[in-house]
Amino acid sequence: MNVTLRTATKEDAELIADISRQTFYDTFAADNSEEDMQKFLSEQFTRGRLMLEVGAAENSFLLAYCEDKLAGYAKLRDARVPVALKNVPSLEIARLYVLQEFLGKGIGALLMRACLETAREKQKTVAWLGVWEKNKRAIHFYSRWGFQKFGEWDFLLGNDLQRDWLMKKELA
Repeated sequence: MNVTLRTATKEDAELIADISRQTFYDTFAADNSEEDMQKFLSEQFTRGRLMLEVGAAENSFLLAYCEDKLAGYAKLRDARVPVALKNVPSLEIARLYVLQEFLGKGIGALLMRACLETAREKQKTVAWLGVWEKNKRAIHFYSRWGFQKFGEWDFLLGNDLQRDWLMKKELA
């Protein structure tokens, strides 16, 4: 399987918005009410809002392709920092999603490796992320990469206030 990565450009805004919404829905719809999912997608995670993220100075996106088909993506954000990391040079892995048909094929690992490499290139000492406390598959994946829980914060999905774990990895 031939997998390649590339950095997204502003021209990829629609593609990123569409894969963001699709992978979010595919990942979380089974564990949340349809009402909360639709409210989140129509109010908080809109196509237009997602398109505006692409090209914003604090964001960068990596796109993973399997052959010529988009398989997943990662969003890195260099702006938001939890209080516990306030004085630590850190980079947030804001999103890392793989389309369902490509799960278990190493796409997530390829994206994670690239995210950590980017953090090191930017001379960050910590990479961090937020993950829903009930997303055991993702928590297991991040733990295998050396991420450890260091805090929690709230995440509003529609009308459902949920808890995200904050996880970090020290970069050597």
